[in-house]
Amino acid sequence: MSTPRPIEDPLALEQQVCFALAVASRTVISVYRPVLEPMGLTHPQYLVMLALWGEEPLSVTELSRRLELDPGTLSRLLKRLEAAELVRRDRNPADERSLAVALTEKGRGLRAQALEVPGTILCRLGMDLADLVDLRDRLTEVIGAAKAATETAPA
Repeated sequence: MSTPRPIEDPLALEQQVCFALAVASRTVISVYRPVLEPMGLTHPQYLVMLALWGEEPLSVTELSRRLELDPGTLSRLLKRLEAAELVRRDRNPADERSLAVALTEKGRGLRAQALEVPGTILCRLGMDLADLVDLRDRLTEVIGAAKAATETAPA
């Protein structure tokens, strides 16, 4: 493991983890945009579809939890996906207060096209798969640490 470089100015913009994460997020999502456009999906809609391609139906509450999105944001995404005839929301027969989100046939069919997305992104980034997997795992650690810090931070 390498020795960390000394930080000359702890308030320098380029030293901030939050800045690097924000720029990385915006930049990587911009690589996805032209790949997802022919599928008629935005990046947030793609994430919803990924969750549903993994398992369906899901309650709105469970989908919100998995995507770590507030219900209001998710509701707007689902309305657009429903208008595109990719998903449907039905009352859960076991609990009429709960909505279950399921893919339509068109939504299920889009999965075949989506199978090309990861490889296309990997190619466009020009990075090694092992490095990206390692980065994802490290980011997952950062997310966990930030959640833990948020939960224990004084109000």
